[in-house]
Amino acid sequence: MDAISFGTDGWRARLDAFTDERVRMVGQAVADYLADEGAHAPVAVGYDARATSEGFAESLADVLAANGVDAVLPERDCPTPVIAWSVVDRDLAGALMVTASHNPPEYNGVKFIPSDGAPALPEVTDAIEARLAEPRADGPRGSVERADLVSAHAAHARDLTGADLSGLTVVYDAMHGSGRGVTDALLDSAGATVVRRRCERDTSFGGVPPEPSAEHLGGLVEAVDAHDADLGIANDGDADRLAVVTPNRGFLDENLFFAALYDALLEDDSGPAVRTVSTTFLIDRIAAAHGEEVIETPVGFKWVAEAMVAEDALIGGEESGGFSVRGHVPEKDGVLMALLAADVAAADPLDDRVDRLLDAHGDVVADKVSVDCPDDRKAAVVSALGDDIPDVVAGRAVEDVVTLDGFKLLCSDGSWLLVRPSGTEPKMRVYAEAESRERVDAILDEGRDLVVALV
Repeated sequence: MDAISFGTDGWRARLDAFTDERVRMVGQAVADYLADEGAHAPVAVGYDARATSEGFAESLADVLAANGVDAVLPERDCPTPVIAWSVVDRDLAGALMVTASHNPPEYNGVKFIPSDGAPALPEVTDAIEARLAEPRADGPRGSVERADLVSAHAAHARDLTGADLSGLTVVYDAMHGSGRGVTDALLDSAGATVVRRRCERDTSFGGVPPEPSAEHLGGLVEAVDAHDADLGIANDGDADRLAVVTPNRGFLDENLFFAALYDALLEDDSGPAVRTVSTTFLIDRIAAAHGEEVIETPVGFKWVAEAMVAEDALIGGEESGGFSVRGHVPEKDGVLMALLAADVAAADPLDDRVDRLLDAHGDVVADKVSVDCPDDRKAAVVSALGDDIPDVVAGRAVEDVVTLDGFKLLCSDGSWLLVRPSGTEPKMRVYAEAESRERVDAILDEGRDLVVALV
């Protein structure tokens, strides 16, 4: 039981720790939690494209059924957001999703999705952890069935966006993950010409972690150029996040994509934006220009989702490529956002929109680095940093400190440095934003040195 811990986005571990026995204990804990909550509707059990994921999902479904809970599995591996939408669409008690997202193939993970389709908050995951127990049978056995969960999500995405992609050419890169045959099919159904990359299942992900970062998407950048495409889109392993490639910029920083998307949505709608503490202040400048507000949250989409619901936000997002919008479940969705990104680009090229935003609000450069840090050292590092906040960062005075998640140091020139512990890996994260590449590099160097000295 001690090996099972729900972090920022569920429990993830290497396969030597992520065993069938422990997965079944999670299934029993969820069954007991739902019973104690009086939730008796069926539960979806989804899984990603990893070699072990379907077997773990079948084990979870077996434990649920042994406890009298009907379980619904998809017809094949599928994106996390499809499972989240299915919870609401089918009025389910919740869902379990077997995925390690962007982690390498030697990892796997499981997350619980409550009945509202949003990420589980700590009070829910704490309650599940408290109920970890050996599996048992309890009363009449529930059913286990397979169902098409993709079609309803696709229909909802088309209805929500009204996207007409006729004449648009999109290169789609599934990174061998669960977006294959789902995101590309959705784009195709809206009229786009879709060029596919890495859309075959490969449980080793071609030797590259299914993380849609600039370093892993060089081939997508080349393909957009080679096919004279209007846009490139990639999903991570479970397709809850996306990355975008444009003809002029190549890999489009997720902060700039967020800004372009919010700006486009504000042309026909209104409402605040929710962003994490690690996400660009450009969102704030766009909001201010439209008389809107921005709500800042800790890192983790569960906090974004909570604020989106509370504030009726138009959009919520994070710099790591996770976004959702009003009218959808408050969970990041790389499939829906791919369709929305293409729809925005069809009306006005993203490069042109980003150029206008930077001309109006100033240049923005953002980046991050990681520093290895054992999990049992993270609290001590954060505490030590809190005891000795620097007065100056890379030659600029620190004017304020935000403590929502780690420490975010706001400098006199509008730049900032954020240091926080990772919720998914044994690392400390160091983020920076400024108006130039040189200043960002200087801030990151100081931030890294600061953390290394404390680790």
